[in-house]
Amino acid sequence: MGPGGSIRERGLSPADPGGDAGVLRAKWDQRYGSAEGLPEPALVLREYAHLLPGRGEALELACGLGASALWLAERGFRVSAWDLSPVAIRQLSAHAQERGLPVAASVRDVIAEPPPPDCFDLILVAHFLERGLAPAIAAALRPGGLLFYQTFSREAVSDCGPSDPMYRLAPNELLGLFPDLIVRAYSDEGRIGDTGRGIRDLALLVAQRPEGSDPEPPP
Repeated sequence: MGPGGSIRERGLSPADPGGDAGVLRAKWDQRYGSAEGLPEPALVLREYAHLLPGRGEALELACGLGASALWLAERGFRVSAWDLSPVAIRQLSAHAQERGLPVAASVRDVIAEPPPPDCFDLILVAHFLERGLAPAIAAALRPGGLLFYQTFSREAVSDCGPSDPMYRLAPNELLGLFPDLIVRAYSDEGRIGDTGRGIRDLALLVAQRPEGSDPEPPP
């Protein structure tokens, strides 16, 4: 399945290097406030669900309305979900409470306050690209923990996603952002072959922190 029609899947990244957090928060509050329903959970989770650990502590970073956080909680994870937008977090908290799901949703500027090290068995990042956070994300995994990551690639076949190439990944760039992790699954199909088939416009990664390892600490 290709990118859908959700807010986040149109590449409106909440991360704007150099942008004012208050301005970004107001923009995303407005957009999430007018959103109808929940988007689908992240494609990387659905495509590689067979790689999920049985249970543990999970984090959805820059979660938006938190469809993936709810999906993970339904599968037995204790989930933390962080986003800059109070509107999104209120909606996610209400959905989690209605369903009786263990989701701790918090308003958090993840660029200013990245995740601490050695805390999570699974981290999901979907359609949020802040390259400088990559070392902190890798370090936040516990040994054996898994990173599920997806965002837009520059070798796209449609106009879905951000127009600025800075918010898109160059070929194989996602692999280079997490050099200390073991690649368990990767997809970046570009424009080759029958472009009407497969997973296009996106790079997807599942990578694991090695057991007994210490990734490079974030600067």
